[in-house]
Amino acid sequence: MRTVLDPTGEQQAAARDLLPRPASLRGRTVGLLDISKPRGDVVLDRLAELLAADGVVVRRYRKPTFTRTAPVDLRHEIAEQCEVVIEALAD
Repeated sequence: MRTVLDPTGEQQAAARDLLPRPASLRGRTVGLLDISKPRGDVVLDRLAELLAADGVVVRRYRKPTFTRTAPVDLRHEIAEQCEVVIEALAD
């Protein structure tokens, strides 16, 4: 038998309710967050094209590294400027 330890020390995952989803993204500002994994930008480039063609205002953001959480300033900027956020990763 093996024991796997969680380095976060979290005993139980936090329970969070999902926020209500907008009926449409048309006319809204959507942030696309690239977490800096290889080729994540390729997915987001195409998604940005599709969203813009549908009348969505798209803002792009990128984490400095995928190994850490987004810096507080970046999270604040996204929260202030966007109504919806899509985070993408790829390898």
